[in-house]
Amino acid sequence: MYHKEKSIQVKNSASALYNNLGVLRIAPRHLTYFTVVHANVVNMVSASWDGLNYSHRQLQSKEPNVATSTSLIMQAAFCPLPSRDLLVVTSQKGIQMYESDGSIMVYWHALDTPETPTAQAVFARGISAVRESYICVGVSSGAILVFDVPIKGSNITLSEVLKEHKESITDIAPECSGQPGMECIADLVSADDGGNLYVDCIILWKGTVVAGYGTGQIHLYEAVTGILHAEINAHARWIYSLDIAPFSGLLLSAAEDSLVRVWHLTMTPETNSVEVAHLHNECVTDTQICGAKFCDGDGYAFAVTGYDLSEIIRYTQS
Repeated sequence: MYHKEKSIQVKNSASALYNNLGVLRIAPRHLTYFTVVHANVVNMVSASWDGLNYSHRQLQSKEPNVATSTSLIMQAAFCPLPSRDLLVVTSQKGIQMYESDGSIMVYWHALDTPETPTAQAVFARGISAVRESYICVGVSSGAILVFDVPIKGSNITLSEVLKEHKESITDIAPECSGQPGMECIADLVSADDGGNLYVDCIILWKGTVVAGYGTGQIHLYEAVTGILHAEINAHARWIYSLDIAPFSGLLLSAAEDSLVRVWHLTMTPETNSVEVAHLHNECVTDTQICGAKFCDGDGYAFAVTGYDLSEIIRYTQS
């Protein structure tokens, strides 16, 4: 179903972080932006669709009154809003927001750090654009920071702090049905590392929560009631990344077992049920996969990163 394309080289290898790949498709310019985190650096690549032109940029983690920060970056993710696209970078010190090409940092938010050292680490992780003008970011205290983003400029404000969680946030996902006119059952789903099972990756699609676990399982829940629709023994090891192509219902899962799998989700509103079919798998030999993303809303292509790899591996439908 998919075949391997020419890989994209990056300046540094990928760190072993969950969801360590960002992808943003810039259709008017026939470009795709990619991001991969390495320690305290975000490696950006701008790739033309014809595969002939590549440009690279590196973004450093920031902290106040320090010329060069050693603060580890936890995640980098693109946040597409109706009026603008931003790149959000989270670290042990704060939250940075850039224009989508990484050229200008438009906002910096410092994390609250205790005056005396504690056993709990301080960091931000879990990034999502929500509705027309909001970006949500999770933090290690369990809070979710909600930022109000203007149509242009840098007047970004912290508008709300959600405190539903007691444990560190692991991931945040918005409703991504791909159907603007569809009634939204829920705006946002979030996961933390409390409880018996550690939830690392989550997706919210057409009112269904898709969650990936350290057991290698994928669970599908109804967002409102929490009813379990399906339980998939998807991988033999820890799931590091989930993504969905909203227009086609294709689901991408990637794990420590070196496998990337493509599934198809079918919703049946009349019976309030979800059907799951396995379509394709790729084995990235001797690689601990740490990021996998579709490159478009239909799932025509996807990209993969692996720990200690200095390349982005791409696959396209045959």
